[in-house]
Amino acid sequence: MSKATKVSKEISSQLLRCELELLTPEIRRNRRSVSALLAPDFQEIGASGRVWSLNEILDLLETEEFSPLVMENFACRLIDKNVVLVTFRTVRTHPHGGEQIFALRSSIWTKISGKWKLRFHQGTRSV
Repeated sequence: MSKATKVSKEISSQLLRCELELLTPEIRRNRRSVSALLAPDFQEIGASGRVWSLNEILDLLETEEFSPLVMENFACRLIDKNVVLVTFRTVRTHPHGGEQIFALRSSIWTKISGKWKLRFHQGTRSV
């Protein structure tokens, strides 16, 4: 990896904390808390292929049936001075049957007015 693509430990820690917050039910169900982490032009492409806008994802998270996720292989890559690509894998145990569901995830975080905001997220089911 070239020097230009390395992310400082401070930024990596901040973004890890933000991603973990977005995986907790207390944050996910709180529209204000989620809004504080997402950019106004946030967009998500879900594992189903559906594209979600900011308001659609806020509505969904308020009422979702939450099942805990475990994060693995967290990594950050600097795209530009204030833009970071975050990648990781999640493991979710299906609440009805116990099947493990794996997903590869990527997020683009942008520093806006001194705060990191999630601008784009994609989850892709994997084996």
